[in-house]
Amino acid sequence: MGKAMYTKKILLTSGVVAVGALAYYAFSPLFRTIVVDDKLPEHTTTIIEDALPVGPFPIHGTTGHPAEGEVRIIKSADQATIRFESYKTINGPDLHIYLAKDRQAKEYVDLGPIRGTEGNINYTVPQNINVAEYAYVLVWCEPFSVLFNYAKIN
Repeated sequence: MGKAMYTKKILLTSGVVAVGALAYYAFSPLFRTIVVDDKLPEHTTTIIEDALPVGPFPIHGTTGHPAEGEVRIIKSADQATIRFESYKTINGPDLHIYLAKDRQAKEYVDLGPIRGTEGNINYTVPQNINVAEYAYVLVWCEPFSVLFNYAKIN
């Protein structure tokens, strides 16, 4: 009886440690500090007359992922920038910014990992991408394929 009890204690302790490690791995991104990149280079602040509308386009949160702020498209002769303004949302694991043709992110361009959850944040659009072909800017949780928030830009 003593050996069975000892085995149960070891299994229970191992299970508790495993669950704790999994919880730490899953939720630690929620508590990391994210640096906000809010500097927009001077040469990208010029708006071209024939550029697509610059916005503002309101950001909409989804169930369980509140958000506020606006998205603007800032376009110069050689570069487009997606700018989140007065942005505020919750953090999540492995969030990325997508320029997408639909809210389900079936066709998208990954603009990179999220750079912050508050403030004014810039994301450079690759030069070979025509922003006018896309309808949404999405904040997307890659591991779980979950839409956190979005702005309709077209």
